[in-house]
Order: sequence, then C-alpha cells, then structure tokens
Amino acid sequence: MKKKARNLLKTIASFFTKHHKAMDDLPERYSYNPTLRWNADLESYFSKAYGPHHFSRISQALSRPSCYSCIRVNTLKSTPDAAIEKLRAVLKEKGADISKCDVEGMDYVLFVRGSGPHAIDYGCAADGKLPKEVLVSRKCAEAVLRGAQVYVPGVLGCTAHVEKGDVVAVSVAVEQPGADDGWVVGITRGTVLQGSETDPYHIERRGLYIGQGRAMLSRAGIFRVMEGLAVDMSDRVFNLPSLHDVLEGEIFLQNLPSIVAAHALDPQKGERILDMCAAPGGKTTAIGLLMKDEGEIVAADRSHNKVQGIHKLAAEMGLSCITPYKIDALKSVCTTNESDDFSNHSCIKDNHVGNVQGSDLIKSELEKSKLITFERLNAEIDFKKSGFFRVESNQINVLVSNEKANETTYTSKAAIRKEMRIKRNGPGRNQSLGGRVEKSKGFAPKSFDRVLLDAPCSALGLRPRLFAGEETIESMRKHATYQRRMLDQAVQLVRPGGVLVYSTCTINPGENEAVVRYALDTYKFLSLASQHPRIGGPGLVGRFEFPDGYTEEWLRPGEEELVQRFDPSSSLDTIGFFIAKFSVGSNKADLQNSAS
Repeated sequence: MKKKARNLLKTIASFFTKHHKAMDDLPERYSYNPTLRWNADLESYFSKAYGPHHFSRISQALSRPSCYSCIRVNTLKSTPDAAIEKLRAVLKEKGADISKCDVEGMDYVLFVRGSGPHAIDYGCAADGKLPKEVLVSRKCAEAVLRGAQVYVPGVLGCTAHVEKGDVVAVSVAVEQPGADDGWVVGITRGTVLQGSETDPYHIERRGLYIGQGRAMLSRAGIFRVMEGLAVDMSDRVFNLPSLHDVLEGEIFLQNLPSIVAAHALDPQKGERILDMCAAPGGKTTAIGLLMKDEGEIVAADRSHNKVQGIHKLAAEMGLSCITPYKIDALKSVCTTNESDDFSNHSCIKDNHVGNVQGSDLIKSELEKSKLITFERLNAEIDFKKSGFFRVESNQINVLVSNEKANETTYTSKAAIRKEMRIKRNGPGRNQSLGGRVEKSKGFAPKSFDRVLLDAPCSALGLRPRLFAGEETIESMRKHATYQRRMLDQAVQLVRPGGVLVYSTCTINPGENEAVVRYALDTYKFLSLASQHPRIGGPGLVGRFEFPDGYTEEWLRPGEEELVQRFDPSSSLDTIGFFIAKFSVGSNKADLQNSAS
C-alpha cells in the first residue's frame, strides 16, 4: 500500500513539471500573488499548531487550485478506459492529460491534469496605456480559478467604454477590514474603473489578476441584465479543464480525500449504511458504487432541496440502494414511542409524502421530472391567460396588462428576485407534487452496520480560497460543539462491531483531532481503526492552551498514524481534509452513562 501511495505522489508531482511558467517577469500589479487574510487570533492559533513556516505554506496553497481535477468513474455505467477515451474526445482541443489512480482498489479514479500559474500578457503598452478591466467578486474569482467563466452576477465594476468583443483583464475585489473589526467589500455594483489611484480597490487589486478574456456584453449590457455570460475567459492564470455537464451519469467530479473517506468506511454488500450529512451526495453515491448497489444506504440531510438533489444524483448514476430522508442530524436517534416500528429501523413522519425506494427510484425520478415540466407549462399558460406578460430583461422590468395597455406597473425588487429564483430552482416544494421528500423522526439505536459523519465544518480546507477572515476562535469552537453533538447521535446508531467514520474538510485541529479526543474519552467502547487506503499524513499530537485558559486536547502518541490528515501544502496537492475511523465495541453501559 505504501508503494502504491508513493507512486500516486509521483503521478501528482509530475503534474507540476509541465506548463509551469514563472510570473516574475510580469509587472507586480498585473500578476496573481494573493495573500490569504485571517483573523489575527486564529492566525496565531494555526501558526502555533503547525509552526509558522508550515502554516505559511498552507495559506499559500489554499489560495491556489489543485494542479489537477479528480474524477470518479461510475462503474455501473462505464469503465475507466471507456471514460478516458470519451474524455479525451471531449477535451481533445485542450490537449487534456488523463491518468488513472494507481492506488489499489482506486483504479476507477482519474486525474485530469491542469496547468499554472501562467504568465498572462495583459497588453500593458510601453506608453503606459492600461488594459480595459472587469472587477469581479471573490466568490466569482474562486470559481474562475476552478475553470468557470465570468457571469453577470459576479461582476462588480469595469472600465468605462467596455464594448462587446473587447479583450479585458479580470481582477478581484477581496474583503477588506471595516468598522467594528468586521470585513466588507466597499464597492458598489456598477462602479466605473478609471485605472487611476483614486479607483476603488486600486491598491488592493495589486497581485489579484486572474486572467483575461473577451467581453460578451458591453458595460451597459452587463449592468442592465441579471444573468448571462459576461466574460469568456481565454487566458487563465490556472488552466483547469471545465467538466461541467460532461458525461453526466458516467463520471462525477470529486476531491480525492472525499473518495478516500468512502473507502475508509469499507462498506460491504448487503449492509445498512447511514450517511448522516449526505448532501450533495458525492460520498453517498461513492459508497453505493463500492457496495455494487447491493444493500441499503440511508442518506440524511436537513435541507429539503438538498434531499431532492440526492434523489436526482442517485437516479442519474443509476443507484437504487439509496433512500434519502429529510432530518436534522442532531435528531437522528429516534426517541419517541408513538407507534415506532423498530423492525423497520426508522420512525416515519408521513408515509404518503412520496417516498422513493429501491428499484423504483430511477423510474420515479423520470416521472417527477415530467410532472414538474407539465406543471410549469400549465403555470405559464395560466399566467398568459391572466392577461399579463413580462417584458424582456434588457428593457424595463415591468408587467403590462392587455386590458390597460396605457398603464404601466413597476414590480418590486423582491418580486424580481422571486421570479429569478423560480426560474433558477423551479416552482418550489409547495407548488410541485414531484418535489416532495420523505421526512423521518429518527432511526432506531444500533440499526446501522456503518455510519459516515462528514460533519458540517468551517471548510477551511477548501481551495482555491482568497479570504478566510470571517472565521474566529469563537466560531471555531461553535463548529466543534456542533460536531460533538452530531457525534453523540452517530455513536448511538452503530451496532456493536460496526464502524463509524468521521471526516471534515477543514485544517482546524479543534474540529479534527480535538473531536476525536472527545470521542475516545467519552465513549470507551470506541477505538481508532486502521484505514485503507492510507495516502494522507498523520494527525497532530499534543494540546493547545488558549489565552482564556481553555485547553484543547488533541491526539496522544501512537494515535496519529491511525487518522489521515490531508495537507493542502503537501505533494498530494489536495484540499485540506481529515478522516478518523472508529471501531464500535459493546456500548450498553457507556451509552446509559452518557444519556444520564
């Protein structure tokens, strides 16, 4: 296994050797050299936990995307070789370099090589003439760094006289310190950039240029409409092939550590598995593939729309073993006695609300899709019959009555936003019979063979990230408290002899090693188990004493090799991620003590 892991490191390390151009020749202003900003107390905490030099490397890695995209092949519908052939055909114009993961049991995982950072010629003339420029929001920029285009909602400002077809430089507005120790983006959408030092964020934009492209709308057009493509990116600092809507159902774009987490759970055919915080469904479907779609996976999430998304993804991938439920993870254990049938392992609130199980899942999804389309069509017909129609968005957003053609009624901004939400997300659960999901009051104790708790967290391991100042020591502690409460629920749901896997996508030891320490100290029947495959690094050993006297306990010597910590600055070049696997022993006495 260690040899396979070393081979994986060599494969990924080779991604850095091609298409890598230094940016030192560019003017300092028109370059990409971000500095990730943190809350001062949190930065001090991380610097002491990792060491200042190591944390500096982590911060730098977080501000850049990985050098590759990781793809999971749906082995129920395709094979790795067939997927590679199709991907090469789709991405042939971009010369994509695709390879298989050589870790044992993970040959269905593919890597699509990216490149960067690239030196971009922004056309800075010797006479000092500056390029036309489009300023985008941080979230828009982070998406562009991952391969997306620049869309209208993400544009904050641009140079005067930008016309359709103009080549424009794309820069980023990142949050800056504001009043009351907060962070703000002090720029109004529609701001005109003059290229002078009096421009908003003129100094702050230095070193925050992410590429250039061709304007698809004029300046007036960009700020008149509410949606659409604003800039078609042609030259990027980081070039990652866009895989949006490519081979839907056959491949799934997923971070490598997330796939490893599914393998760490080691699901077996015929078992009953719970994914406590399942949305958007990536790990749920990964588990389903490892089980060869034989068994039962309960996918739980508190969000109605996210549960619908899991339904859709399972149907798209052809998985019939997944049953999504809407439930709060903090209420996962069924405690009521009102006609609870523990032989069915769950307490169902409403049996009539459209439960989709077993082999009927795919058929049901198709029927629901047709029903939603039919209802939307009827809604449009009814709307037109009412005598109203909407003027195109490049005109004034008004409703005109056929009966009163000479009168004009202006809609409110709230009505416009609602209309856009309906257009983007559909009519909503109250207007669509096909959008209902099954709710649960909880599940019977000890009713699952294995439980995955991929807990909601501070997400400080996700990349690329251009800002991290919103998190504080206090918010980190709240995350950890929430995670411990969810872990308390998860422990009760695993049968003796079963497995519990805990994972997060953060670099925060307080949400990782400290939660593991809590689990081991609170539940004596839990023990750390070895993980396969093991390609991540060891955990952190020791403790941290905060200025307010609070002490955070981490792992003890000998435990660090039983967890996996994925470091963004390591040669694996992944997101920041953490995985701990527990074996569950006999727990009757400990659970009674915990409950009391």
